[in-house]
Amino acid sequence: MQKRALIVGMAKSGIAAAKLLHAAGYAVTINDIKPEIPGLFDALAGVPCSVRLGFDPMELLAGTDLLVPSPVIPMTRPFIVEARRRGIEVISEIELGYRYSKADFVCVTGTNGKTTCTALTGELFKASGRKTYVLGNIGVAISEYALDTKPGEVVVAETAALQLCGNIHFRAKAAGICNITPDHLDHFGNMESYIAAKAKILENQNWDDVAVLNYDDPIVRGLAGNTPARILWFSRKEEPKNGMFLRGEDVIFRLHSRELVLMPAKEIRIPGGHNLENAMLCALLALSQGIDPAMIRRVLQTFPGVEHRIEYVRAVGGVDFINDSKGTNPASTLRAMEAINKPLVMILGGYDKHADFSELFTLFPGKVKACVLLGQTAGKIESAANAAGFGDICHRTYGFEEAISRAKALARPGDCVLLSPACASWGMFANYEERGKLFKEIVGGMKEK
Repeated sequence: MQKRALIVGMAKSGIAAAKLLHAAGYAVTINDIKPEIPGLFDALAGVPCSVRLGFDPMELLAGTDLLVPSPVIPMTRPFIVEARRRGIEVISEIELGYRYSKADFVCVTGTNGKTTCTALTGELFKASGRKTYVLGNIGVAISEYALDTKPGEVVVAETAALQLCGNIHFRAKAAGICNITPDHLDHFGNMESYIAAKAKILENQNWDDVAVLNYDDPIVRGLAGNTPARILWFSRKEEPKNGMFLRGEDVIFRLHSRELVLMPAKEIRIPGGHNLENAMLCALLALSQGIDPAMIRRVLQTFPGVEHRIEYVRAVGGVDFINDSKGTNPASTLRAMEAINKPLVMILGGYDKHADFSELFTLFPGKVKACVLLGQTAGKIESAANAAGFGDICHRTYGFEEAISRAKALARPGDCVLLSPACASWGMFANYEERGKLFKEIVGGMKEK
């Protein structure tokens, strides 16, 4: 008898899952809370599905063998709990893609930096000559290419906490964790649950796998006991026994008491101390899989970074405009602020993920001259600014274009306008990419005077 799959949530991962499951012989039902999704049927052309848009998924469980919910849906939702009670297997889209893939998986997770690390790691593996797919939370679902992969190839995957929750057998041959700071607490409820979700990247590793961990992050350091894999550490502050660290001006790789000077830190193209950490993580993932150090050095010297992350847009009237739309939590925004050595006019605010914004203002003295607020969190950020003594430099606005215009008016030659909202884009935009692209369009259309 033909098995039946129910996919709930028809964004990129849901569409890719539907295609894969159809190809694998399942009868597929697709579901979303929205009654209409523009472009959905074009995206699924040639894939026969039972379409149940606008339905409560609880009504669709009868006869289902496999449930693949969108990563934004908490695993505590009643229909998921009921599915498990009925014996229906519930898995994530990345678990699904992994099951049908024949490639080795090299994975990155963490709160901030994982997209940069995924893109850079992908470039390192491509430079080595191995067929490489860069997939996952970076924008292309793993299920999209799972059936195309072959033994000996590599999937470099960005794996977010929301995606990892539904993993069962998913195994990373090499896994890197950048850092863990508060994020998505609206979804997970508390830090303990969020950390546990991140740690799932390690849980199926074997003794011959590799885990690359941030020695300077106490939460990440504490996860070393969660895996039997070989641990490689990276650090800006210490010299761990095995891993990569900074000594003077040089990046050093040490393994079993033998040391290699990888390169001078100043030759790493992507700016900022946080990107030095990112570069070390990526270099360790590559070294662990046999990639030549000289090749790694060349890629680190040329890799320019990723779109929407501390991305220079243009200068207008002597003012630099920087797109950091990917700054979707306070810790990420702090890293962007640290990387820019000019007086800042900040654009902050968006969807409320229950973040604590007070830490943002620890970097304000002598660095931020004005702060433009918008979105659902504007009042919450303004309250934090008042408590820190910076309420007088905050300016409330009520639209994205208005916020950019106000920031431009507040800036002077030599300043930098930094879009790094410290919040998700939901409610105003479909995603941070859409927000960043509009910022670049508006800034691109500005006149010099």
